[in-house]
Amino acid sequence: QVQLVESGGGLVQAGGSLRLSCAASGRTFSRYTMGWFRQAPGKEREFVAYIRRSGDSTYYADSVKGRFTISRDNAKNTVYLQMNSLKSDDTAVYYCAAGDAVIIATLPRYYGYWGQGTQVTVSS
Repeated sequence: QVQLVESGGGLVQAGGSLRLSCAASGRTFSRYTMGWFRQAPGKEREFVAYIRRSGDSTYYADSVKGRFTISRDNAKNTVYLQMNSLKSDDTAVYYCAAGDAVIIATLPRYYGYWGQGTQVTVSS
C-alpha cells in the first residue's frame, strides 16, 4: 500500500511555470508506475502524464506534450510534474496516482492509489 501527498500547486500567470511534487510513503515506491491526472470544474478527470517504474519511459497527453515533464526520484519516493508555458486551460486540481499496470496507463482505472490533489490556477 502507498499513500500519496501532492504539493506545489498555486496561482500563476499564463506563460509561467510550476513544479508539482508527489511524495509517497512506504518502501515500495519503485514498484509502481506513476501518473498525473487533472480535473477541472464540471469536467471528467483526464490523463496528463505517465512514467514507468524505472523512470526510463514517459508518455503525455497531447494537450501538454512539449510543455510538461514528468520525472521521478525513487530514492526520495517522489514524482514530479514540471509545468511550463502554462495556459488558462491548464487550470484544474492535479492528482498523482500509483498503479501496477505494465502498459502505458492513461485511464484512471489502472491506478489504485490517489493523492488528495493540489489546485493549479492559471490566470490569463
